[in-house]
Amino acid sequence: MSREMQMTALVLGATGGIGGAVARKLLERGWRIRALNRDAERAMGKEPAFEWVQGDTMNAGDVLKAAEGVGLIVHAVNPPGYRDWDKLVLPMLDNSIAAARAVGARIVLPGNVYNFGPDALPMPTEQSPQHPVTRKGAIRVEMEERLKAAAQAGIGVIIVRAGDFFGPGATANSWFSSGLVTPGKPVGTIKNPGRRGVGHQWAYLPDMAETMAQLIERADRLPSFTVYHMDGFWDADGMQMAEAIRRVAGGKAKIGRFPWWIVPLAAPFLPLMREINEMRYLWKVPLRMSNIKLTAELGKEPHTPIDEAVKATLVALGCLCEPQHHQTASAFIGHSLQGGR
Repeated sequence: MSREMQMTALVLGATGGIGGAVARKLLERGWRIRALNRDAERAMGKEPAFEWVQGDTMNAGDVLKAAEGVGLIVHAVNPPGYRDWDKLVLPMLDNSIAAARAVGARIVLPGNVYNFGPDALPMPTEQSPQHPVTRKGAIRVEMEERLKAAAQAGIGVIIVRAGDFFGPGATANSWFSSGLVTPGKPVGTIKNPGRRGVGHQWAYLPDMAETMAQLIERADRLPSFTVYHMDGFWDADGMQMAEAIRRVAGGKAKIGRFPWWIVPLAAPFLPLMREINEMRYLWKVPLRMSNIKLTAELGKEPHTPIDEAVKATLVALGCLCEPQHHQTASAFIGHSLQGGR
């Protein structure tokens, strides 16, 4: 593989939170970034540093054409609005695997905690059993199984699992923006979905992107199929994230409870509410993925101080006024679930 191919990455989901964050981290390191999107012209106007290709990740031919001459495929695409996960997620991944096999590229996948059921609690490792209790978790397990089979056939695979995303560019349906605060409004009441005393794991997008970029840089020394867990920000008592938001927002906001009662009522009508209802168990029990394997490889996990991370997130969401950064930080808000399909 030529040096140019080794340093060219196809990012699927580059308009999304983690896809965009990884793409920018790689760009900083000298990579050429190619991105597939159904509206390439519009996407180019928002991120002109990437090479945008018109196409749909549900179309195997589009993905294969976009992958020509790349050494890496970052598969960070999700169905918009949490709709039709069971119909779209696996076909999109199959298209990435087929393209990677055809061009000899490595695949990198951002993962999460959905893979794990109660038998893996409270601190699952990369080797813990994966017996999810949700539909979404079962799909996540199947995604990783298909990637493991692809690795056995010669495709390099890196998976990084992390907690709930927050940060500039995070999905508009993230817990931070759809639960704790209201985008576009000053922080008045913080609606905490957690229980006092129950820990919760968060992942700041720039930290996850930096972690993935560092692993990609040393990919040649890693096993053909490898999985790593991030610790991220561990909210040990279920109140630390809410308190950080209040502190960063000036200390006057009230911390209230997320209105869980409305979720089952709205679930029959709203796909997002169905997903929230299904994943509620993650707020009832502490689940903290261990990052021992990751720190053994990298030395330490990239970690932004929580107040700094929360401030950047609130600015990006329009909840804090900071004009000099607001335009750049919020460039991807509202587009993060389009994911390049």
